[in-house]
Amino acid sequence: MKKQELIDAIATRSDISRATAARSLDAATQLFTEALAKGEEVSLAGFGSFKVKERAARTGRNPQTGEAIQIAANRAVVFKPAKALKEAVN
Repeated sequence: MKKQELIDAIATRSDISRATAARSLDAATQLFTEALAKGEEVSLAGFGSFKVKERAARTGRNPQTGEAIQIAANRAVVFKPAKALKEAVN
């Protein structure tokens, strides 16, 4: 599902205009981004939770040459689905 399809679905199910649905979705994604950037966890009951995980620096291999390379430490967003979501998918 692409963003426009999601906006259309939200507008239809919520009986609101597409413009209002688009602004709502944009506001929600902006709030999620800001919270995760601060290191906060974002939880949606019945859907799952997003959190930032610290990844340590490590040594990897260049697949073309086999040469060892250093991979810098970074932060990654991790999603953990809720039980209800897992059950709905399976």
